Amino acid sequence: MKQWNKIFKKEGKVFLEHQEDMPRIAKVFKEKGVKKILDLGCGSGRHTVYLARLGFDVYGIDIASDGMKLAKVWLRKEKLKANSKIGNIYKKLPYTNNFFDAVISTQTIHHEKIENIRKTIREVERILRPGGLIFVSVRKRKLGKNWKSGVIIEKYGLQRSRYKVIGPRTYVPIERGEKGLIHYLFNKEIIKKEFKNFSPRIWVDQDGRHYCFLGKLKK
Repeated sequence: MKQWNKIFKKEGKVFLEHQEDMPRIAKVFKEKGVKKILDLGCGSGRHTVYLARLGFDVYGIDIASDGMKLAKVWLRKEKLKANSKIGNIYKKLPYTNNFFDAVISTQTIHHEKIENIRKTIREVERILRPGGLIFVSVRKRKLGKNWKSGVIIEKYGLQRSRYKVIGPRTYVPIERGEKGLIHYLFNKEIIKKEFKNFSPRIWVDQDGRHYCFLGKLKK
């Protein structure tokens, strides 16, 4: 939580624009009769605000109080409403069974060890209605030859970042903006395995840096 608050204090809203696929995802939500949406790991509110503008009943949850403050100010400025609260997305979520029609989580859910991510996935299944929808994006990165050495080279540039390996496919940067934040590396096979109770359609975003998937909870 401290690291996320530090990021929001330093960088403000962090993201100002919605994720590139969100207009298409919102259209699907409308077509499927979605009304109540949870923005899981809502940060400073870019998707909470975007979906509220479109008339959805939006809920947001995030561990960073500073990010939540920014989101609430943003909502007030645009005269929008959303039900947002501070909470840890890797623990029991404060919502009843079958409460939501859809859940979104962009560039968030991979920031933990896989055992805790699995708990979140089970919680998402619990709070979604049967046939409910999920849209998720996670970091796409290949394990390079130097994975065990403590130096990772970004595929999309020459910048080097040092990290500490803390488990299979799991590392923590030890410098730069995301210092101290856990990263778990998904691939398509792992997405299908861990989200086995969904029927996901998987693609890569335009800059090639994230896996995205839209799934329907199996009844």
